[in-house]
Amino acid sequence: MSVQEGLDILLDVALNIKNMGRRDVHFTCIGGGPGLAGLQKMVRGKGLEDMVDFTGRIPYEQLLEILSTADVCVNPDKPCEMNDISTMHKIMEYMALGKPIVQFDLKEGRISAQEASLYANNQDQVSDFSVKILWLLENEGERKRMGEFARRRVEEELAWKYSVQNLLAAYERAYAKGTR
Repeated sequence: MSVQEGLDILLDVALNIKNMGRRDVHFTCIGGGPGLAGLQKMVRGKGLEDMVDFTGRIPYEQLLEILSTADVCVNPDKPCEMNDISTMHKIMEYMALGKPIVQFDLKEGRISAQEASLYANNQDQVSDFSVKILWLLENEGERKRMGEFARRRVEEELAWKYSVQNLLAAYERAYAKGTR
């Protein structure tokens, strides 16, 4: 956990949801990193101990168990050049588990997730992200449709067996450029 993951934004989203009177939404943030202690301090400072947990690093089996209980998964990665051209592992994990996603409208995120995600406005970050999470929580049919799309996309288009050829071709192009 570091600055680019946007977890500070997610904490503001949690506070916004809490200030809207919702006490039935809970966020579990999985992982470690240099920003973890500061984020835990922010949770206490914002009075979000009842809505936000940080697990630290956990075994993969426990990660799958936690994600399997989620109704909606989030990717609050901050809009920036690196995040605009990257798909984080968590997106593929969410999709493989058939989970709908809320994330910012970033180029690579949209390419990877397509209809498996709602895309929050990059300018109106906290408010729009909050609205999209709550909308999905209130619309079970849409969550199910998006989750099924996500799972199918991974199984039929994004699984490793479909990526090998593209990855090898990219290495061949990079190698060819380096030998000129």
